[in-house]
Amino acid sequence: MKQEKTLATSTTKSKRTFNSWVNNPVLEDYALRYAPKSFRKWSEFSVANSALGGIAFLADFTIGASISISYGFTNAFWGIIAAAVIIFLTGLPIGYYSAKYNVDMDLLTRGAGFGYLGSTLTSLVYASFTFIYFSTEGAIMAQALQVYFHIPLAVGYLISSLIIIPLVLFGMTALSKLQVWTQPIWITLMIAPIIAILVKDPHSFNEWMHFAGNSPTGTAFNPLFFAMSSGVVLSLITQIGEQADYLRFMPDRNAKNHRKWLWAVVLAGPGWIFIGAFKQLSGSFLASFIAPSVGLAKANEPIHMFVKAFGEFIPGTFIVLTIATFFVLLSQVKINVTNAYSGSLSWSNFFSRLLHFHPGRVVWLMFQIAIAITLMEAGLFNFLNTILGFYSNVAVAWIGAIVADLIINKKLLKISPAYIEFKRAHLYNFNPVGFGSMIIASIISIIAYFGVFGEMMQAFSPFLSLILAFILAPIIAIATKGKYYIARENTFVQTQMEMAAGTSDTSSLHSTVHEAHTHHHTNENTEVTCSVCGFDYEPMDSTYCPFHQGMICSLCCSLEKNCHDICKKS
Repeated sequence: MKQEKTLATSTTKSKRTFNSWVNNPVLEDYALRYAPKSFRKWSEFSVANSALGGIAFLADFTIGASISISYGFTNAFWGIIAAAVIIFLTGLPIGYYSAKYNVDMDLLTRGAGFGYLGSTLTSLVYASFTFIYFSTEGAIMAQALQVYFHIPLAVGYLISSLIIIPLVLFGMTALSKLQVWTQPIWITLMIAPIIAILVKDPHSFNEWMHFAGNSPTGTAFNPLFFAMSSGVVLSLITQIGEQADYLRFMPDRNAKNHRKWLWAVVLAGPGWIFIGAFKQLSGSFLASFIAPSVGLAKANEPIHMFVKAFGEFIPGTFIVLTIATFFVLLSQVKINVTNAYSGSLSWSNFFSRLLHFHPGRVVWLMFQIAIAITLMEAGLFNFLNTILGFYSNVAVAWIGAIVADLIINKKLLKISPAYIEFKRAHLYNFNPVGFGSMIIASIISIIAYFGVFGEMMQAFSPFLSLILAFILAPIIAIATKGKYYIARENTFVQTQMEMAAGTSDTSSLHSTVHEAHTHHHTNENTEVTCSVCGFDYEPMDSTYCPFHQGMICSLCCSLEKNCHDICKKS
């Protein structure tokens, strides 16, 4: 692999070339960029189906089972419902803005109150979400391989990770086909055994409602156990980021597709939690059903759940084990390609800002897989509730700050810009609105999580984190008068907004591109040629650079080490 390099000439500043992985849009999948219209060829249904295909994870079954075993049915049930409502409401604006502006979670975070470097922290938070769940799903796959093929877990961890790599190399182009082809099979295999159990054994539903697990209070409602259950489920709040990684490829919304576009965004964005909550409740139900035969220690393992469930209506032990294993492996492949894909995007964004270096999304995909294997070998699965309970404090603070900016600061207070600005050249490095509210909320809620404020606040620490972040974001925005959102005005976006509002004609778009500066040119499709790398990009992904005295694409802007942000000082 060729390293990224710069070629100096006598007449221009340094020119940048990239290795073939970065230059290949199918492999790179616009990891650090706005998704251009020319690449977004999928229909609303295709994008939505791909996004929903990525939520096939069986960790939902494990989570539902684990909290039911730990806290009993009642607390687990209401904990799942409460968390699902919060996840849906917070995911709604995030999914909408990602689809409307065709940006992933990292780029959205930059423009929603965090600033260019401020969102580096959230990239790390998001990356940790993807590799924690990759490890969890990989462990579930390894359990199935152990039961069916008698492969040792340590080897199973390696196999379940490595088989994901070739599927993720080609990004959305391959993932969209994989999810569409496998979706009907997966849905049928997930629902059929649950229906069969309820038909064959109607009393199982009543037994589920009286399932106490290891709860010291039995099936009685306990506020602390309810909060702990919700806290574990709330760790899934950042799943909306993986949905956004797909939603950014939605076609432009127009008068013709308005209703279809909106339904697709809602169902494939925050709507993932409808299926997620169903799976968590199903995991709780199956745990209560199989616990008498396998014991509570193994009742949270999906392979045992579905071997027992399929066995209720399919004769033959070998056939049952084969179908159950196939279902588990299919589910885990469907979700782990998404975990690996989103993780590669997060690491790309994280390191490009810290190191001003981008060897390609493929490199960071390998890095993601390596971390996940390490966590699996370390036994992450055995401490799932504790890890997710802690993680949720930071995750909900991040999401709470973003949602507050999108809803309150943009729409109600109109302090935050109406559009999503993601380019380094137009952003302050740190915006105290989102970054500050997340840090404060995370610190206070983590202190609460460790019991400093008492038992009640310890249990409700994720809720405390969410509320604090949501309140602090508008307070800080008002206090700073929105000063740290935009470091330099973006004339192209302003012209586009005027056109959308009917206050400017279409010629303004061309004149903005041509008249902003004379040190660049466009092609016949009004794409702008980057003066650094020489490739053509849509104007939304470009800006004028006084250091290079010409137009520059967002990636070259991110990777520039020597400019010292002079564009924001002029």
